[in-house]
Amino acid sequence: MLARARDSKGWPKILARNQWFQRKIVSFLRSQVSTLNSVKERGSHGALRSQLVLCSYSYTALEPFRYARSLGWKTLLVQIDPGPDEERIVVEETAREPELAGEWHPAPPEYWAFWREECKLADSIVVNSEWSREGLIRGEVPAEKISIIPLAYEAAEIRNQKSEVGGARVYPKRFTADRPLRVLFLGLINLRKGVARLLEAARILRDEPVEFWMVGPVEIADAGTIGNPGSVKWFGPVKRNQATQFYRDADVFILPTLSDGFAITQLEAQAHGLPVIASKNCGKVVENGVNGYILDEPTAACIADAVRDCLASPDRLEKLASASGVPDKFTIEALANQLQRLGATL
Repeated sequence: MLARARDSKGWPKILARNQWFQRKIVSFLRSQVSTLNSVKERGSHGALRSQLVLCSYSYTALEPFRYARSLGWKTLLVQIDPGPDEERIVVEETAREPELAGEWHPAPPEYWAFWREECKLADSIVVNSEWSREGLIRGEVPAEKISIIPLAYEAAEIRNQKSEVGGARVYPKRFTADRPLRVLFLGLINLRKGVARLLEAARILRDEPVEFWMVGPVEIADAGTIGNPGSVKWFGPVKRNQATQFYRDADVFILPTLSDGFAITQLEAQAHGLPVIASKNCGKVVENGVNGYILDEPTAACIADAVRDCLASPDRLEKLASASGVPDKFTIEALANQLQRLGATL
């Protein structure tokens, strides 16, 4: 509300919000330490640990980490993306597709200066994918600090129903103009997600029986100028129950991302028994030829080739769908176990 009143937007708003959040966290931690010290003075030590670990997400961890280190606590940074290496990728894509760039701007120098200090203060850093680990190493973060722990996904309404969900998905013998292949993209519609390449692939496939469903907030400009308007359908942001229906109605999910820390939508799609076409530049969920397709490169030509394979082989899509689901390594229990093992090493 204060940001709106001040007409603050873009990076000034992000920086101000991050600093406000950190001040609140440090204030909260101080109050907790005061309470713990009071308990300790009364002789009740049972619930206290001799070594505390403060876990914080990237870009809002600096002041909390400084406070934690002043008290001798350990610090764990959860890095949500590949850092400045990802920004480099988006800068290059923006230069390649300036007409679609919209209002995107790179972060100011202080944003990355604060982040680098976070990395220095962190005793350990968790990333969610090998892609992010490689990006941080290219950003000169020490490799020995980095551990990979993938994200988790569990949906109560479909948990433990892999065979039922997969078996419920039926494909036609062939795709036609009356029953086209329905390719779903769900998430932020921006250049980082490979949307420019996806729209170019739609243009390449404009004479094929395929629809591209674009679901999510649009963060690009002049999207309607690329691709065939008849094959690309724009739905905008949707609520969670509506997203579930899109997953159920689609034939294949696509994520041609140029860079993602993980991309939880892959697991959401798989949980709904939906095969996935994904790039290599995110968390490894798809097994090529088992539950989806891995793009050699996130280019329009590779995307078009993968979609053509789907068009040519509805029976193969059905097999990929039957193998879709959320493996045990992506459950909340698996995530908790990995965090506990990491915590024991700090």
